[in-house]
Amino acid sequence: MREIVLDTETTGFDHDNGDRIVEIGCVELFNHIATGKTWHTYLNPERDMPHGAFQVHGLSEEFLSDKPLFGDVIDGFLEFIGEADLIIHNASFDIGFLNMEIEGVSATKLSMSRVIDTLSMARRKNPAGPNSLDALCRRFGIDNSGRTLHGALLDAELLAEVYLELKGGRQAGLTFDSIAPVAQVGEADADKFAGARSTPLPSRQTAAAQAAHKEAVARLGDDAIWKKYEA
Repeated sequence: MREIVLDTETTGFDHDNGDRIVEIGCVELFNHIATGKTWHTYLNPERDMPHGAFQVHGLSEEFLSDKPLFGDVIDGFLEFIGEADLIIHNASFDIGFLNMEIEGVSATKLSMSRVIDTLSMARRKNPAGPNSLDALCRRFGIDNSGRTLHGALLDAELLAEVYLELKGGRQAGLTFDSIAPVAQVGEADADKFAGARSTPLPSRQTAAAQAAHKEAVARLGDDAIWKKYEA
């Protein structure tokens, strides 16, 4: 099962009044395990950067001035997310901004039916809160010391770990049906998943047990199938 953990940074809180997306970060999961594949971009919002927003993410108008427009990256973005479910913290905010940008380039909007909101998950588990991303990282012992400022890709990576904890903890990734197929981890790692051992494991039988086994096989006669294996 493929899922995409997604986060955005913006110029403010209200896309209906001119605020725009300035950064998108995506992390791919397969059976709730990060595959290492990510998608990230900064965007030129074609407007000024309010001081309050700059204090949150540190992305200045000057820094963003030579970055692509949303219309320049929409194809790559939609190709990366594909038909996967989208894992988002406070999803209505990010989806509202994304659909505003998508509508502006005449593409099909994202449906909330494919979205899993980790804020809603956290509130069900801990109604008293707090349930911010930082608070959830502290609760689950996830290292967010590098998060001095908000960043879409960093926040998506942290959210991927939080999501796994909200789903039941890291042990969920240890079941056999949660192991990503070889195609997901790359050809270079294929030998970790298939093929015989380069050095066979030593026998755990004692010398007495091996002798007893040979005596038992000898009593079975010349047609005993065990003799084929011994040969």
